[in-house]
Amino acid sequence: MASAAFEEIVEDFEFLEDWEDRYRHVIEQGKAMEPLDEALRVPATKVDGCASQVWMHPVISEGRFHFDGESDALIVRGLIAVLRCLYNGLTLDEVLTVDARAELGRLGLNEHLSAQRSNGVRAMIERIRETAAAHR
Repeated sequence: MASAAFEEIVEDFEFLEDWEDRYRHVIEQGKAMEPLDEALRVPATKVDGCASQVWMHPVISEGRFHFDGESDALIVRGLIAVLRCLYNGLTLDEVLTVDARAELGRLGLNEHLSAQRSNGVRAMIERIRETAAAHR
């Protein structure tokens, strides 16, 4: 189950022939995000398990999950943007039913990220799931 915003990324990736173009597209997604307010870059929002600096600030409003994020690495910032498309706007129950590995696999990300980046993505997904579970 993926949001319309994530489906748009899937469609974009279908038109991008090679991984270099897809990689650039992920980076562009990150560049298009609004930066996370400096005041929200605190230990409580920092995601452990990422090789880069990563902060995620979740907001639950009217039973819907949203988060903003930031990273000091361009590709990771792009991965945050992809995860935002995957999760933002879902109900808390929907967040917990998303098979993020399968959805990201549709983009080919599972095969093309380094082990460190893959661990970081898993850490971000785990933080999202923990947050949704805690607010149900």
